[in-house]
Amino acid sequence: MTIALERPVGTTDPATLVNPEMMDRLAGRITKDHPETDLPTARRIIGQAAAFLAASAALPRAELAPSKAVDIGWHTWILHTVDYAAFCDRVAGRFIHHVPTPDDESIEGGPESARQRTLDAMTAAGFRIDRDLWPDAAMMGECSQCHAGCTDSPNGGKK
Repeated sequence: MTIALERPVGTTDPATLVNPEMMDRLAGRITKDHPETDLPTARRIIGQAAAFLAASAALPRAELAPSKAVDIGWHTWILHTVDYAAFCDRVAGRFIHHVPTPDDESIEGGPESARQRTLDAMTAAGFRIDRDLWPDAAMMGECSQCHAGCTDSPNGGKK
């Protein structure tokens, strides 16, 4: 017996989750706020943020965490509340909360483990990973916008 997947593992371009107008708005904002980032890279960031959010919605207690670049995309998106809420409703059927890890807590298994869980979840959900935007785990702890380990957790990160 052969099982056919709706979408083969790791093959779907996550940018397909984002309509072109929204992609333009978000990518434009990233290049404005982060002038070191060019428009094609900003679009890739939004695509990976979309895949991260979709995987987080599917596995809300998995303690997935974005890379530094993907977190920039997530933060940018959150500022566009109408677009963000509509995306969340469409992809998750609910609002995807941003819950940073408190300063006095650590990520289960450490940053490298969270990174691998996240990449595995995104791949299993069928999304192609842009490896350049998911560098080694050390980058995850360098987020300038929030503490390492931002996640979607309906229980506030508590187990």
